Amino acid sequence: MAAAVATLALGGCEDMLNTENYTQSNTANYPATFEDAEKLLTSVYANLNHMSWKPESSFYMTAELAGDDCYGGGSGLGSNQATDHVMLFSDTDFDFVWQMHYKGIFNANTTIEGLLGMQDRVEDTERFNQMLGEAYFMRAYYYYQLAVLFGPVPLITSTTQEVNQPRAEAGVLYGQIASDLKNGIELMSSKRYDAYVEAGHATKWAAEALMARVFLFYTGFYQQESMPLADGGAVTKTEVTAWLEDCINNSGHDLVGDFRNLWAYTNEYTVDDYDYTKGVTGVDGQPLLWAGNGNKEEVFAVKYCNFSGYTYENQQGYSNFYVPYFGFYNVSLDENTFPFGMGNGWGTVAPNLWEEWETSEPNDLRRSASILRMEDEYDMSIWPTGDMTGQWEDTGLRNKKMMPVLAYEAFERQGTWANSIFWAADPNFDVANNYGITNWGAHFQDLIIIRFADVLLMHSELTGDATGMNRVRQRAGLPAVGYSLEALQRERRHELCFEGVRWMDIRRWHIAPEALSAQNGAAMNNVGRDVVMRDGRYAARYEATDGFFPIPLAQIQLSNGVLVQNKGWDGTDARYANWDFE
Repeated sequence: MAAAVATLALGGCEDMLNTENYTQSNTANYPATFEDAEKLLTSVYANLNHMSWKPESSFYMTAELAGDDCYGGGSGLGSNQATDHVMLFSDTDFDFVWQMHYKGIFNANTTIEGLLGMQDRVEDTERFNQMLGEAYFMRAYYYYQLAVLFGPVPLITSTTQEVNQPRAEAGVLYGQIASDLKNGIELMSSKRYDAYVEAGHATKWAAEALMARVFLFYTGFYQQESMPLADGGAVTKTEVTAWLEDCINNSGHDLVGDFRNLWAYTNEYTVDDYDYTKGVTGVDGQPLLWAGNGNKEEVFAVKYCNFSGYTYENQQGYSNFYVPYFGFYNVSLDENTFPFGMGNGWGTVAPNLWEEWETSEPNDLRRSASILRMEDEYDMSIWPTGDMTGQWEDTGLRNKKMMPVLAYEAFERQGTWANSIFWAADPNFDVANNYGITNWGAHFQDLIIIRFADVLLMHSELTGDATGMNRVRQRAGLPAVGYSLEALQRERRHELCFEGVRWMDIRRWHIAPEALSAQNGAAMNNVGRDVVMRDGRYAARYEATDGFFPIPLAQIQLSNGVLVQNKGWDGTDARYANWDFE
């Protein structure tokens, strides 16, 4: 991080041997105050927004497209379809996600070192510990995502460490992640999440939940009983279970009253005009209404704000830029698409998800709450054909959780349906900060990373006790069931689809080849041509790579041979050049 220039002038008659710098902040004198430390910590969180401006090279989008719930979709051949088949479209596909994660790690390292440097001078130890715990959490968060995407990666925990490092062993890397999360759990406040934390910041409860997510992936994927710690100890299932129980009992987090209230299409400007939601009484006996950003079910989320124009690089990341990527591609927006808007047409939903769900849980309200089945909600006789829309891999199914949402009141203010994103109906909306393009700039719903429902499901999985799972089912209006791994796996897919966790789940359960292969045989439309995904080569590509994507070629070249490429990425079968899966 660049040193901040102070405004103090250099005084005269100073001892020439005095090395204290009076004109510039550096690691020797900065941070000096909590306000300084807040600036460092803010840089760690701001990186989450900077990561959001390029969804095509991101952890969330990669996890969604690579899993078995979505195809690549989109308007042509590109990285989205390549990722769906665990293939590479360009050598630069993963440059951005690699760079931004290591930028976040550098900022976290800088913050940790700065805070430790001022530790002896602070009186408010509670505030200090909270900030330090958050920095540890964020370093663990960035490293966990790198480890899932690329496998073992270079481990850099100091700003003075040589950066050209070989890949760490998996146990060493996860040991550091676990140690950072344990530090976060022990340092951060035990107050309820809503009693102290600044919006978008990590909490002890988020650290406990992320520890469980990391533990389940590491022990499942690598088939281990426990997860190592950097100091030589270990994190056990018993400890992780206890941390989850602490989160469940003491965090203040809970399930919102109705599953549909988690998603933006139930916002106050849209809910009464959308045929699916208007006049509907929720499971909790109340009319449907979006719980909003920062609701009690959000354990950790990326936050956005009304400052998402195009003035400087990364500014788009202040809008949830993932949302328009899932919107309808190139349709003539009007009331025929209401309440969902336009975008890039990525992530068309795999029919096998809808069909399996219909067979196993036909009365599960979450199916239609999560998936837009176009023939059920639109007059398809007036819908533009595929050759008009330019849509690839169109299955007639879309992801409701992340689609752009429209509002009539926004249309009255904006004058065009393309710009009628529901946020524009809010009197406080400032179109100037969005470059006048609300369909791309006005998406401020949180990107939820961890929900309380996931905490309950992880607890059931670790304990073999169906209590948490049935609490989630009850909220969906479903009867209780006994615990089995099969029931838990199905429940996680139904509750958490399109939230970036399925890819990790099928890998840690070692069911990825068969789960991915279930995408074969689906009928779809490619730019007006009816086709069938007969052989997406999903199992072959997964078995060749273990689900790890390639380390960017530029990083390997810069390392002068220190970094070695992941297996499965050197042959022509790793390259995506055309749609040849018929």
